[in-house]
This record gives sequence, C-alpha cells and structure tokens, in this order.
Amino acid sequence: MALRNAWRSSLNFHCNRQCLIQGFSFASRFCSRKPRHVLDVIHQNAMNVRHTTSSALSCTKRLGQFFKLPQLSRLYSRYPRSQQIFQHASRRFQSNGVAEAQPTAAIPAHAQKIVGWWLLGCCGMVVGAVVLGGVTRLTESGLSMTDWHLIKGMKPPRTQEEWQAEFDRYKQFPEYKYVHRDITLDEFKWIWRMEYGHRMWGRTIGLVFLLPAAYFWRKGWLTKAMKPRVLIYGSLLLFQGLLGWYMVKSGLQEPQPTDMPRVSQYRLASHLGSAFALYALMLWSGLSHVLQYKPIADSRYLPLLRKCAHGTMALVFVTALSGAFVAGLDAGLVYNSFPKMADKWVPDDIMAIQPKYKNVFENPTTVQFDHRILGTTTASAVVGMWLLARKVPLPARANLAVNCMLAMSAAQITLGICTLLYFVPTELAAAHQSGSLTLLSLAIWFAHEIRKVPK
Repeated sequence: MALRNAWRSSLNFHCNRQCLIQGFSFASRFCSRKPRHVLDVIHQNAMNVRHTTSSALSCTKRLGQFFKLPQLSRLYSRYPRSQQIFQHASRRFQSNGVAEAQPTAAIPAHAQKIVGWWLLGCCGMVVGAVVLGGVTRLTESGLSMTDWHLIKGMKPPRTQEEWQAEFDRYKQFPEYKYVHRDITLDEFKWIWRMEYGHRMWGRTIGLVFLLPAAYFWRKGWLTKAMKPRVLIYGSLLLFQGLLGWYMVKSGLQEPQPTDMPRVSQYRLASHLGSAFALYALMLWSGLSHVLQYKPIADSRYLPLLRKCAHGTMALVFVTALSGAFVAGLDAGLVYNSFPKMADKWVPDDIMAIQPKYKNVFENPTTVQFDHRILGTTTASAVVGMWLLARKVPLPARANLAVNCMLAMSAAQITLGICTLLYFVPTELAAAHQSGSLTLLSLAIWFAHEIRKVPK
C-alpha cells in the first residue's frame, strides 16, 4: 500500500526527482531488511515535494533499475507478494504514459552558442546591408535597376549589347531625364552595380538565415520559445525584400513639376525601420544565447535604470527613423548651420505646408528641425542614464556597455553636425547613418545586460 501511495503521489507531481532517487538509493542500500522498511523509505521520500513530468520519467527509469537489483531476489523469495507489487507499480507507471512521455531534451550548451553566433552573424550582415543601402542612396544609384525579379534578377548583364539594353531601359525613367541626363554607359555601369550589390547582399542574407534555420530546427537546437521568433525573423526578411522594391517603384514614377525624382520618404523610413527592427530582435536573441547572465546587486535605482534603458533604446530608434525622413527629402541641404538655422532658433518656414500636420513628414525644414531636437534629446537621455548608472553596482560588462553608449552618442552628435556643416558628403553621411545603428546596438546591449531575469 505504501508503494501504491508513492506511485499516486508521483503521478500527481507531489515529489521531486532528487528526493525520489534518494529514496531508491536508500532502499537499495537497505534491501536486505524487511520490505516494510524498503517501502517506508520510498514512501517517505516520495511524499516530500513536487516534480515535473520529465522528472517523473527519470524517476520511472530509476524505478525500473531498482526493480532489477540482484539484491531483491532475496526479498522476492522471502516475500513473493512484494514482487507482484513492484511489477504492478511499474506497469501502472507505463500505462499512464509517464514512462512513455517524451520530455523536451535539453539543448546542448555548444548548440546554443552556435545558434547565438549564427544570429549575431545575420545581424552583422544586416549592418552591411544598411551601410550599403545608405551609400547606394547617397550616390543616387538606387533607381538604376528598373525592374525586380527574385531569380532572373540575379544574372547581371555580361555583353555590351546587354548593357546597352539595360541603359536604354533606364533612359525611359524620370531619374535619367531630370538628374542623369549626361551620364555615360560606363558611369551607368557603376551606379547599376551599386544597386545590384545591395540587392544581392539582401538575397545572401536570406540564404544565410534560411538554410541554418532549417538545419537547427531539424536538429532540435531551437527552443519552443525560439521557433516562433525564427518564423518572425524570416517573415521580416521577406517583407524587407518586397518593401525595398515597393520603395524603388515610388522613385520610378513621374515626379511633381516642382520636385525631383526620388523615392517616397515614407517608404524609405519604412524600409530602414523594418531593417532596424529585424536587427534589434535578432541581436537581443543572439546576445541571450551567447552571453551568460550576470546578476546585479539589489539597488533602489535599478528598476528606474531598466526603464531608462528601454526608453533610451526606443528614443534612438525613433531618431534613426527621423533621419530616414531627412534623407528622403534631402533635408540636410536646406539649413547648413548649427546650432541655429539661418541665425534663428526656429525658422520661419517651419509650418509652410497646409494642413500643418504634413510639415512633420513633408516639409524639409521641419524634418531637419525635428531631427535636431530628437538627436539632442537622445544624447541628453544617454548622459542622464549614464549618471544614473553610476549609482547602481553594475557588473563590468554592463558598465562597459553604458560607457560605450556615452562615447558613441558624443561621436554621433559630432558626425551629424559635421555632415550638416559640410553639405552632406557621402563619407560623413554614411558614417552618420552607421553610427545610428551602432548606438542602437549599444543601447540594446546595455538593456540586455540589466534585464530582469525571473528567479
């Protein structure tokens, strides 16, 4: 009866693996005694605490080993009824599915590291795509490819006739008519290859993500929580490709009489924002796989610091999106002075468009003004968070992250001012865009270091 009670208790998850195994060990040690003593030890240890289904499976295996102990032959010969009780308990365990239950196998530590480095590698490739896309835009190369095919578009022109046909197709669109009227075939080849390289880099990211993801899924190296995230990452990658072509199509249309051929600033911001979102999600998951959590000593400022870290991370993201509107409208060329705008803190044409809410997204003056305010606010938030972090006993790695954030915010402000004062040269503008992604990376790293981990 005692063994049956122990079996019922284990099925109801009211004991843990360690205690039950200890009971089996004690039982095997004292199996030369009367069966009452053996069963009492099992019963006493089985009723103490709870265990999970996977623990029940492990306990069942130990129970099976216990049944086969050679020392029990003396017990069986002396008390035949005890053998029937043991065998009945084993059958009941199996019939109720405990022995046949398949618990989630623990993913090896090296597998988690491999998955983490794979995600971080994909993040690095996204950084490359952002930098390459920025240079493509700054060199006015993004509209040189006037069609999009997933497979057919991978084959570049090879012969002179193919290049000439591609060039003739480009001449039919507004950018050639209003911007590159005097471009030669050799110059066209250069801008075409810039856009081609950007597109092929995006396809390479897709392959580098998709093939290992399928392999890790099949190997069982992805946790239950990680599988839907991988699907989200893959969907965002596909969305990026489609959104990129949707953005390019807006620049192939005939512009307004007072405007120049350019892609829609809304679509450009969406394209850059989705790339930043994909990068941020994969970076967080990659860090979770690679970096071991360092506990932080309790401090009354720690909850506030966590909120500030996430708020600053969101502020960096929003500032980067406002930079996409600056790029889309060429707003960096309207007021090339700092800190004032044409000797005024607030320019006169900041609300020149009607209705007034459109100025936030369509007026180059307002867009540049907003970006200045957001950039200054972000830098101030980073400084304030750094000062607050001095009051919390942070681990060395978290301290390094917040110190790097402070240095990078200063560098980013400097790059932004220089880009403005020097009329947006390609090198400085590309470095400024890359700096925004670097600052976002550091903000994610710091927020990840001080995250709250359930006990």
